[in-house]
Amino acid sequence: MAGTARFLQLTDVAEILNISAAQTYALVRSGELPAIKIGGRGQWRVESAALEAYIERMYSETKTFIDAHPFGKGEEAF
Repeated sequence: MAGTARFLQLTDVAEILNISAAQTYALVRSGELPAIKIGGRGQWRVESAALEAYIERMYSETKTFIDAHPFGKGEEAF
């Protein structure tokens, strides 16, 4: 595993997902994104594999949503 960190800080996760630190913290606190709390100050860490699994799950959920709600007339593109 040389070159790849096993655990990421929440700020790293936020940067990877291009979301705010507060959104990342909310994902962790809700249990949607698995994380561990370590050290005396209780710093959160997300395992790289857990982040990848979360991303894959979001792709799957998005595909399910799109399949159930096809883009059609009257819908905006953004």
